[in-house]
Amino acid sequence: MIRLFETIRAKLESGARISDAEALALFESPDLLGIGELAAQANRRRNGDKVYFNLNRHINYTNLCVNRCTFCAFCKGEEDEGCYTLALNDILAKAGAAAAAGATELHMVGGLHPELPFDFYLEMLAAVRADCPQLHIKAFTAVEIDYFAQLTGQSVEQVIAELKEAGLGSMPGGGAEIFAARVREKICPEKISGERWLEVTEKVHRAGLKTNATMLFGHVEEYVDRVDHLARLRRLQDRTGGFQAFIPLAFQPDNTRVPGAKGVGGVDALKTLAISRIYLDNFRHIKAYWVMLGLKIAQVALAFGVNDLDGTVVEEKIGHDAGAESPQALSREQLCALIRKAGRVPVERDTLYRELRQF
Repeated sequence: MIRLFETIRAKLESGARISDAEALALFESPDLLGIGELAAQANRRRNGDKVYFNLNRHINYTNLCVNRCTFCAFCKGEEDEGCYTLALNDILAKAGAAAAAGATELHMVGGLHPELPFDFYLEMLAAVRADCPQLHIKAFTAVEIDYFAQLTGQSVEQVIAELKEAGLGSMPGGGAEIFAARVREKICPEKISGERWLEVTEKVHRAGLKTNATMLFGHVEEYVDRVDHLARLRRLQDRTGGFQAFIPLAFQPDNTRVPGAKGVGGVDALKTLAISRIYLDNFRHIKAYWVMLGLKIAQVALAFGVNDLDGTVVEEKIGHDAGAESPQALSREQLCALIRKAGRVPVERDTLYRELRQF
């Protein structure tokens, strides 16, 4: 194990890439602090002591979904109690309140609604852009883009072009889950394949839009599945350079329907974040999504290769419906305090990682 760490440290210092076998060996290693030290080294070379956050607002416009993924506690059918679809006026009211509070980004995703036409989404984007031109609209997953193509009979490229024209600025990167087909068959058999997610995302990058990338971990996948997931993302990033940040999402087992799901402990969360930083040498940013990790683990993650804490969020539904116990929102002051107490420098950014102010 000492030899493994020495080899990886030398690769980090020389700018060489670690192999899939080395990443798997790190996942199997019990030396959390040693892995964290390597990740901190990799992050320091890329980002120094800066930790980014933004002022953002989540809007989940509908929880109605034609898919009923077993890992998801958010999706509803039309007959289910608690199903909803926001009216355009309600969406605009939430966007306006976010803009008035100083937000720079709207994060908008929803279920695959069985009846809403594609024009609804175009109208939603255009109306938000007209009412709140200062807000960057980060919206839709590759799963939603594929669904819109099915609804309209258009190509993915045509769908992306229309959404971009209406006001889409970037995409958040959800829906990736775990790419391995064996795992997807257990947790989301109705969802598009991992290969299709990568294909759609590549088309989004080719259209000039940036996205994030995610990985849902801690359910029924194995370490080898995580490494495979990271490897496919690294290869796509080599081709397009379109990913901004990687976000490992800690699975929330409450209120979901995945038999044998294990959930995520603090050690596993920190190890996964750290190895992601070490392995994804062509991603600048690794994000600790505090909504699913909890505030304490997210803060500790800043010593394990993480350089982004997401943002203020405000009214997150998907993770909380699955049992997340984190707050519904954080203020700029709270985020800055978390970062400072970890010995790092808070930097407010916009969606495209342009620095707005340093604290």
